[in-house]
Amino acid sequence: MSFQPVLPSSGLTGWRFLQKTYDSQLNVFSASAARQREASYFTEKIGQVTSAAELVADRRLLGVALGAFGLQSDLQNTYFVRKILEDGSTSRDGLANRLSDKRYLDFTRAFGLGPGEVRRTSQPAAMAEILQQHRVASFEVAVGEQDDTMRIALYAQRSLTDLATEPISANARWFKVMSLPPLRTMMETALGLPSSFGRIDIDQQKSVFEDKLAGLTGSKNIAQFADPEALEKLTTTYLARAQINAITTAASPMKTALMLLQS
Repeated sequence: MSFQPVLPSSGLTGWRFLQKTYDSQLNVFSASAARQREASYFTEKIGQVTSAAELVADRRLLGVALGAFGLQSDLQNTYFVRKILEDGSTSRDGLANRLSDKRYLDFTRAFGLGPGEVRRTSQPAAMAEILQQHRVASFEVAVGEQDDTMRIALYAQRSLTDLATEPISANARWFKVMSLPPLRTMMETALGLPSSFGRIDIDQQKSVFEDKLAGLTGSKNIAQFADPEALEKLTTTYLARAQINAITTAASPMKTALMLLQS
């Protein structure tokens, strides 16, 4: 049996434990024979891939490629994935540029198999980075099988840190947060916003997000999350609110049942 992440409890107590044991748990998780074979196969074969069709045709390679970006659920959607890769990232009409979820854009950029792009599958350093992303993302998925709020918190720890220092405008950072489902979920929960909030105009959404975040941390800018303290404050608020929401949701059916019994 492969190693499963250890989470002694949910909420902040479980999060503190996961933070303290993260490195050791990740190393044990990644050391399984199956994951070592997966990594060896990717390292050996990815350099031979020269087209989207070749990558999509190899299920083992494609599983690592998609998993590195949290897109493993698309493993069966081979036509869709091939279209994403073949369109690439340079054309505004490319499928990845038209999708709201920008993980697909990051995915196609990472391999450079579209028109006008430099193929990256032959670059060992770039592919080693993909393999490391897959290693970390796979651990997050395993954590999420026990507690999805922890998965989102782990994803945010690395993604928000990277986004905070990305050389793009403050507005572009916010639009990227809103386009990445795990980060959007975290922000909505931490800032007390309903999921239906996503139906209003995108610019209005950004303004509300900014105001709410400023109220929580004192700054409306995503760049603040280059500071570990700011990121930890957002994370603990998210986990606390998520736990309260879960308790409230679980209590509602019990409250209804009690009212029926009393009537």
